[in-house]
Amino acid sequence: MPAKPPQHRHGHQSRSSHHHTSSSSSAASPSSSSNQFIASDLHRPSTPPTMPPPSARRHPSKLSFGTVCSSNINRSMEAHVVLSNAGMRVESYGTGTQVRLPGKSSMEPRIFKFGTPYSEMYASMSATPEDEAFFVHNGVLQLCKRGSSVKLAPQRWQDTPSKAIQTHDVVIAFEERIYDAVVEDLQTREPTEDFKAIHVICLDTKDNPHEAKLQGRVALELCWLLEQTEDLDAEAAELVERFQDEQMTHTQIKVLHQICYL
Repeated sequence: MPAKPPQHRHGHQSRSSHHHTSSSSSAASPSSSSNQFIASDLHRPSTPPTMPPPSARRHPSKLSFGTVCSSNINRSMEAHVVLSNAGMRVESYGTGTQVRLPGKSSMEPRIFKFGTPYSEMYASMSATPEDEAFFVHNGVLQLCKRGSSVKLAPQRWQDTPSKAIQTHDVVIAFEERIYDAVVEDLQTREPTEDFKAIHVICLDTKDNPHEAKLQGRVALELCWLLEQTEDLDAEAAELVERFQDEQMTHTQIKVLHQICYL
């Protein structure tokens, strides 16, 4: 195994990591509903029949990004959409044990297993006119619709094979405890043959659609800067520190950074 590069830590942190472990995947669905939402009902952008002119083509994304929140439906999905629309390679995940959505009271969250299609969540929460009105009002049905237009179902970070995780150069976590969970998971996985650096960054964000939208733009700014580096491993620590200093002039933002190896 190659020697680990020097560790970095700022404002924030940079630790290096070893790994061992695997995870079992989980996927299940809530009981079906008569008011079935079909993902294909969504209006999706259509591709013109002819190829675009060379001037209209985007340069392919150099880096691969992962975005992570708790349930893979609000913060990580907002960033997934924003980065994807900007032409970046991105996948989103959650680190929770289950997908937890706001219910009719704090004691009654709506809970689904990871792997449950967003369309089935939508159907479950719009089974009656009263339910549909409530979950439209609190914004959850809109989040399910958006998720279904992007991919089939929420993905759990810990259940994702190392081969897929290792494709990411940068992982953005939207809460410190989620950042810690991602780092801990990377440290316990079995090292791969390539033993590749993965930059884990935390942009602490409150779990509501408004804050997710704001931080999605912040994440895009940071990812554009990272995308433009010549040597990501050498430049990332200083770039993230400078980014935090610049952001602090506009809003209080806590940025953590750590290099892990897988």
